[in-house]
Formats: sequence, C-alpha cells, structure tokens
Amino acid sequence: MTTKITTQHSFTFADLFAGIGGMRIGFEAVGGECVLTSEIDQKAMETYSANFIDSESHKFVADVTKLTREDFPENLDVLVAGFPCQPYSMAGPRRGLEDKRGGDIFDALMHLLKEVKPRAFLFENVKGVLGHDEGKTLDHMLGLMLDQGYHVRYETLNSMTHANIPQNRERVFFVGFRYPYEAKIFNYPKPVELTKTISDCFEKGLVDDKFYYTDRTEVGKLIQHHIKEKDTIYQWRRSYARDNKSNVCPTLTANMGTGGNNVPIIVDDSGPRKLTPREVSNFQGFPEEFILPLMGLSNLYKQFGNSVTVPLISRVAAQIKQTLDTPTNFSLMHPPPTHR
Repeated sequence: MTTKITTQHSFTFADLFAGIGGMRIGFEAVGGECVLTSEIDQKAMETYSANFIDSESHKFVADVTKLTREDFPENLDVLVAGFPCQPYSMAGPRRGLEDKRGGDIFDALMHLLKEVKPRAFLFENVKGVLGHDEGKTLDHMLGLMLDQGYHVRYETLNSMTHANIPQNRERVFFVGFRYPYEAKIFNYPKPVELTKTISDCFEKGLVDDKFYYTDRTEVGKLIQHHIKEKDTIYQWRRSYARDNKSNVCPTLTANMGTGGNNVPIIVDDSGPRKLTPREVSNFQGFPEEFILPLMGLSNLYKQFGNSVTVPLISRVAAQIKQTLDTPTNFSLMHPPPTHR
C-alpha cells in the first residue's frame, strides 16, 4: 500500500532527514517526484518503508553527511530538509551550531547546496532557531546560504493558523532560490480559517485499554481526579494537569511516550487516556491510509513528534512549485550571489 497522492510528476525533490515521510507526502501531493531519501533512524525507516513504493532509480543513503554529488540527479529542482531541531529547541540545552547535530549537519547541508545546486530548497526547524544566541546563529546560517548562491526567505507558520489542523505548532520555513526573481515572487501561504476541531482528530469507536489511566498507580489516581472535562486536551506536569484553553492540541514533541509521560491526555466515555498513535498522526494531518507498523508505542510517538504537519508542507510546496512554474523574467536572472 502506498500513500502517494498523485502519480503525475512535474518536478523532482530530494527528501533529507526524511523521518517517516511527512515532507514527502506534502511534496508529492502537488506533483513532486522523490528521487532520493536520507534517514538514519532505523525505526523511522520501518514506518517510511511501509508506506512508500520507490522505483529502481530512487536512491537511499542513510547518513546525510555521507551524501555526495553523484548521489543526486544532474538537475534537481528542490532540496528538502527538516534538519534536527534539538540544538535550537526551547526544550533542550540549545547549543545550536556547537551541537554536532547542529554545526556538522548544517555544514553538510551547505556543502550539498554548493555541489548539487538545486533550483530551490526548503529547510524546516523550530521557532527557537530565530532567537538562538541573540540572533547570531540565524545570521550565520543565512550568510552560509548566501555563500552557496541562494536568495533566502524565512517565515514562521503555525499548523492551526495555516493548515486547518488543530495543533499549536510553530515552525520556521527557510525557502531559497538560486535567482533573485524567484525569491522575489515567492509567497508563503496565507492564514486559513481553523474549522477542524480536536474531536475531528479523535478515533471513533473503542480504544485499547492500554491507553487508559487506572487507579492502580498513584499517577493514574491523580489523573483520574484532576482530568475530567471532555473536548479538552490536557498535559500532565508530574503532579498537576494543564488544560489547553485554546482548545487545540499542544505541540507534539519527540519525547512523547518517554517513561509514559508527555503524551497529551483526553477524556472519553471510559475515562482519561493518552492520545493514540493514530490520533497523533491525525493531529499532524497524515492521510487516513498511512500505515502504522507494529512496533513500540514510544517509537511511533517519537516519529510523529519529530515529523511535520503534512497539509502545511503541501501548502508551502505548492507555493514553491508555483514559483518554479512562473515564466522567467530574464532581465532579473543575473547570476546568483557567490559570497557575502
């Protein structure tokens, strides 16, 4: 079974830090053809492989730092990368480019931009990257992108305001083009009305008993005492419950399921329980037919927390495609910059 939404390809893209394929679904939805996948996490690749069928020409390289020019087609349209967010996340130590997952990997991305020369790229990361080290990290990143010959735009978009998905998830999207005209005419998607509710993302029917909190543990007793309202999503903070007044899901994180904590909680007719992996998938806008393979729940929670909101990616991808499809104004197509 495949989650491919379209079979008509009009541009090519490479999917780096692919995770479980959220970026890929979004780009394929607007006519993109994935020609290369890179993901080093084996559990994520189990989920990815369960959902995508690739041609013999499709290439897979696990480690982004091992990629070379020869791994890519001669002419690549878009390089896509949701590069690791831990170095910039408010939930972590925020070591930024000093973190191996930040500096080394970002340098590898810059090397690929220089060697592969895609016509455009999309990089996604947490909002914290903008203010990290008082903005010095952002300035350094933008300078490196300019050095590789790209005109860059960036903007923070939220899943609940730009994708009609009831999750409060802010992410920064860097979009770069090799020519100034394309960067100038590119537009980020506009806000859309949020019509979907959290109830639209809940599973219908019976849910396995393993997701419910019982009075057999002290935490279970506390949760049963504090969490009672339906149509609300709660977060458990060790000793108290926090309800989300905005009536949307809080930002899904990669540490969901760690030690049984951090998974958002709801109340249904049978009592308080964790969101299921399928519900978490729904809060990221994955298609209903997306396959969840048999594996530990903590792995599935981590994978969706690390992933992207698919409809938002699709909207950004559509704007990139529209830009690439726009007839070129050759008077503005002077060579791209080569240095700062």
